[in-house]
Amino acid sequence: SISIGILSAVVDNVPLVAATMGMYSSETYPMDSSLWQTIAYCAGVGGSVLSIGSASGVALMGLEKVEFLWYFRKASLAALVGFLGGFGVYV
Repeated sequence: SISIGILSAVVDNVPLVAATMGMYSSETYPMDSSLWQTIAYCAGVGGSVLSIGSASGVALMGLEKVEFLWYFRKASLAALVGFLGGFGVYV
């Protein structure tokens, strides 16, 4: 699940989660299981590690003219720590 979150920072999370859905049987892991909750958290929050990984990050870059490298230097570490901390609390 952590790898899905990190990958979500680069790849759009919708096709990423859709691809993940094909990897697990819905009989073994029903849609309300903790696996899917964890995947949803990781894909959604992990996208914020890089500004290009979330719609809000892209909007920030466009509307406020925030450059990718500025976000990477100033916010990515905090976003990563928050992502990992939230994952640790959930698990």
